[in-house]
Amino acid sequence: MTIREGTLHTGIVQLLLHFQWTWIGLIVSDDDSGEGFLQRLTPLLARNSICVAFLERTGVLKDLNLDTTQNALLQNILRIRSTLLSTTVNVVIVDGDAQTLEPLEIILYIEEFIHRRLIGKVWITPPQWDFVSVIETEGFCVKTFHGTLSFTASTRPVPGFQDFLQTLKPDKSLTRFLCIFYKYAFSCCHDGQFETCKHCTGEEKLESLPQSTFEMEMSDQSYRIYNALYAVAHALNATYMPRPKTMLNRDTSKLLNIEPWQNLPRSTCVESCCVGHSKVVREGEAICCYDCTPCPDDMMSNQTDAVHCVICPEDQYPNKNQDQCIPKRMAFLNYNEPLGIGLVSIALSFTAVTVLVILIFLKNWNTPIVKANNQNLTCILLSSILLCYLSSLLFIGKPGKVSCLLRQLAFGINFSVAISSVLAKTITVVLAFMATQPGNRMRKWLGKKVAHSIVLSCSLIQVGICTVWLSTSPPFPDVDMHSQTEHIIVKCNEGSIIMLYSVLGYVGFLALTSFTVAFLARKLPNTFNEAKFITFSMLVFCSVWISFIPAYLSSKGKDVVAVEVFAILASNTGLLICIFLPKCYVIALKPALNSKQLLTEKRSN
Repeated sequence: MTIREGTLHTGIVQLLLHFQWTWIGLIVSDDDSGEGFLQRLTPLLARNSICVAFLERTGVLKDLNLDTTQNALLQNILRIRSTLLSTTVNVVIVDGDAQTLEPLEIILYIEEFIHRRLIGKVWITPPQWDFVSVIETEGFCVKTFHGTLSFTASTRPVPGFQDFLQTLKPDKSLTRFLCIFYKYAFSCCHDGQFETCKHCTGEEKLESLPQSTFEMEMSDQSYRIYNALYAVAHALNATYMPRPKTMLNRDTSKLLNIEPWQNLPRSTCVESCCVGHSKVVREGEAICCYDCTPCPDDMMSNQTDAVHCVICPEDQYPNKNQDQCIPKRMAFLNYNEPLGIGLVSIALSFTAVTVLVILIFLKNWNTPIVKANNQNLTCILLSSILLCYLSSLLFIGKPGKVSCLLRQLAFGINFSVAISSVLAKTITVVLAFMATQPGNRMRKWLGKKVAHSIVLSCSLIQVGICTVWLSTSPPFPDVDMHSQTEHIIVKCNEGSIIMLYSVLGYVGFLALTSFTVAFLARKLPNTFNEAKFITFSMLVFCSVWISFIPAYLSSKGKDVVAVEVFAILASNTGLLICIFLPKCYVIALKPALNSKQLLTEKRSN
């Protein structure tokens, strides 16, 4: 019964892959048999990315004297010994018969029983290999090669074979081999066959020996002989016994009683790349020799020795160890987080202040300081400031279809009304001064219709821009998967960046125009001249929005929304404080200055 050679080589490769042994050595006989073994095995190893660290060929050892006629063989032994001692390979495939592998036995004997230096390899041998030791050292063969992995053909129990083994005793009628075996296995001998050896009691049993010392099952080679020579099998079994084998551990000076599957030493060119890393093949070296590099921040690997790191799905990101993808969390400027709470508190606080200012002005509606520069413009300006504070709340919370449509439109239109009201107030001051000049025809332009026309026309232009925006490419809720590693940013897609910049640009144009006119009119004589206060308010307004541009472009995620809300609140507060705080101060704390009599006296002077 034989194992087909193709099946054997495939089995060897599957065994190596099972234990992830990709860095191996080969020791084969230096003859046609060894060459054929290499020709069949090597392509399979390469196809499965298993690298051969070294290849050694052994010759035939004729005797143990190693005289000058065997100098070449001695060099062969020294070369193999050097290779085994220097290599990091832990798994060696051996092919050859007992005779051709005698040099390997010599090497192991010298290192392990003379120098007490353990080679510590896992040996993989062909199915036909039975090791016959040429070195008669107690326990050498048994201890050195136990644990060797060998492929075997399937066998069936031989009737009466184990019963026969259990009845064997080392008496004079049996061969000398059994007596020698008893000496090694039980440390006893029969009828003084060996000196300094205690006498066997007769109670020794072969089945009591560990499997590493004596195998009670028939080997596949013996089984093939049994099948071929059935008539003389009982006679042959008495002289043909498989030798047990041992496995060594490199890290200790003592021989261990351990099975190979309990240790499974790794046999790789380098240590495995752990999860979170990938392999980078070293230039000019075998594919089994590689370096390990951490995965990039947005990638992960969840298996050892990964060839490539992989990108997580869009809605997931790598964990800290980069060995697993975890779901991203939704992120937006929330009412419940500290930043959202702070912005909402500021908006509501100044909304309350604006309402208080409105109430103060309504209570003092007919006083000179309220009548100055058009009461209706003051009312429109305060109302638009109030709506600007409230519109900032549309930017906070999870973006929805309605809030995305309204937030930029409400902001743009409300600010346009506010700035156009400021512009109308400034122009009213200029017209009022020009009307006092003798012969000047500007008096006819001092009516309320001119101021209202300025506010209405400037506001309608912004309304037109917003209408075009809504009709062509309106804003809509969207998500950003890539700006932040751990979050999915829920945001409003503006639809058209050009239209957004058009709205912001028009507000900036109105503010710059108002600042220019107010700056030119700041020194005009007037009892309640607002031009200098408007100049300050527009200076604050423009400064805020000029600072907003780089902050907006450099922000990511929900910080973009927070920057815009802060700009709305800051610029709006500049208008409220710079224009109305001085008037509230006069109304509340200096009522004497808010009188018709004082106004008449200043005009007469």
